[in-house]
Amino acid sequence: MVPSSAPNSAAQARDEPIVSLQEVTKLYKQRQRSEHLSGLLRSLFKPTIKQVEALRGVSLQIRRGEVVAYAGPNGAGKSTTVKLCAGLLAPTSGTVRVMGFNPVKERVKFVARIGVVFGQRTELYWDLPIAASFEWKRVVWDIPRERYERMRAFVRELLALDEFFQTAARELSLGQRMRADLGLALLHEPEILFLDEPTLGLDVLAKRNILACIKDLNRERSLTVMVTSHDMAELEQLAGRIVMIHQGTIAFDGDWLRLRREFVARRVLILETETPTAPALTGADLVRSEANRHEYVFDASHFQISSLLDQAASQTRVLDVETHQLPIDEVIADIYQRWLHPTLSATSTATSTAATGAE
Repeated sequence: MVPSSAPNSAAQARDEPIVSLQEVTKLYKQRQRSEHLSGLLRSLFKPTIKQVEALRGVSLQIRRGEVVAYAGPNGAGKSTTVKLCAGLLAPTSGTVRVMGFNPVKERVKFVARIGVVFGQRTELYWDLPIAASFEWKRVVWDIPRERYERMRAFVRELLALDEFFQTAARELSLGQRMRADLGLALLHEPEILFLDEPTLGLDVLAKRNILACIKDLNRERSLTVMVTSHDMAELEQLAGRIVMIHQGTIAFDGDWLRLRREFVARRVLILETETPTAPALTGADLVRSEANRHEYVFDASHFQISSLLDQAASQTRVLDVETHQLPIDEVIADIYQRWLHPTLSATSTATSTAATGAE
């Protein structure tokens, strides 16, 4: 008797990527306009067109149940990638497949299985209560009544929507509107959620609530999530994997520990001394000094903590010592700075960043 291959097939299905981009390129054409009247008139008849390469041969795979952070400087291609995956744009070349669909050519079937939230735009009816927007989606998307009722109850509880469910969207705070938009995106039980800056402009409490909901959805429903944000601490809390894009190409793909290890070997050293004067340490840059507490940044791959402490002890009595990694926001800021200005030293960039935060 031939053994059944069903278990292996199921395992293979789980291992197959839910999102697959292969050598994707996206070109935009921008009309260039002159600041002078003569140039404006000339451009009416013979416009100057600039071609912008937003993505250059991007290949990316996301597996079912993953939460993937997608980060990069402004203009790197983050939103373009999300729009390609969501079927809002077509690639100039290469292939985009999400759950086996061509997002553009099979749009009707495709959108019924994805959720999309853009932090800078809303799908809520501005002058109608949230309840009306939910009902509108049920009718237009032809969501079965049983699923709609079940998911509406689920998202109202998960996102705490009851307090403003009958309130018009224009009367909501930004945090309330984002929670309602996320609930709207989840009504049809999507298999994958694309989030582009979902916490843009939110306060700390609203961010925490949104992130907690996304993590709960991933843990309890194995919802696949691709999220972009400029808040790196937020992304580190949410996603186990980070993909970084720079000038339209993938510059890094891995976990946060590997990101720190490969890009940044610098650490923070804090000394509490008997005297208020900060010791001068060769190999460490003084970031700030308050009373008897002094903070330095140093490169751990070139200088050992013990040698720095020996230098400090030769100048004053050291009462206490702390050392830790740089905050992830500063790590990413240094990486961006290195990409934009390769000639700048990483240490001087870190010192400048930290000093700015101290002002």
